[in-house]
Amino acid sequence: MPNRLETWRVEAYNTAKQSENKMHDDTVARRFGFSGGLVPGVDVFAYMMHVPVARWGRDFLERGLIEARFIKPVYDGETADVDATEHDGLLTIEVFSRTELCATGTASLPAAAPVVSLNDYVAVPVVAERKPVSPATFETGKWLGTTPRRWAGQDAADYLADIRETDPIFAREGLGHPGLIQRVMNRVLVDNTILGPWIHVGSRMQLLSAARAGDEITARAQVTANYEKKGHRFVELDALVVANGTTPLAHCQHIAITQPREQAAA
Repeated sequence: MPNRLETWRVEAYNTAKQSENKMHDDTVARRFGFSGGLVPGVDVFAYMMHVPVARWGRDFLERGLIEARFIKPVYDGETADVDATEHDGLLTIEVFSRTELCATGTASLPAAAPVVSLNDYVAVPVVAERKPVSPATFETGKWLGTTPRRWAGQDAADYLADIRETDPIFAREGLGHPGLIQRVMNRVLVDNTILGPWIHVGSRMQLLSAARAGDEITARAQVTANYEKKGHRFVELDALVVANGTTPLAHCQHIAITQPREQAAA
């Protein structure tokens, strides 16, 4: 029988109000038909990760599998309820805000993390000069890198506060939250081109080892698709996220609308 887990409730926080992506700005987001600036999808994903971490602890951080699709926006200051049901070892996760279904996903705990070779993912530097995005920017098959990023000390503590994470495992064991891996996946796009307003649509992440607070994290990403659908320009990435140049942290697939269709505000 399915087992319903306790709802995880957070007061959503828009961490990206001042970011280069103006889809998080109230005025710009309304041009695209939203009620205000969007809480970043990677942060909504981080809210969802609380459930499998609470369920499986460090085992999930070392080998868990989680995926999510973002359906409707979550807005700053609003309540987001993360509901989950477990059946045959699979967590089905839903995020509700304003009584609307905003995100769906699943999480599971494989018996072992798959073996992934660093040699299968090409390490390249970020572009020397970012240029405005175009359909040719993310050519299918192209390899992309990221500028190394590190969250340690107060930065790590601030991140946990921003995503409303209260599980003591991260501070107690000196671990990095896997939501940081998703932030690095976003940087694959941002570090290599000048984007206008854009939207993270969904992700799949197979964790391979637990990140530690203070790790230097980079991504080795390949563009697997670049297409137009309903007036939006989509990009899909396949990447290995690596700690300190040597330790695979996660195998990720990432989908984003890099050039959304503009519409009149509702």
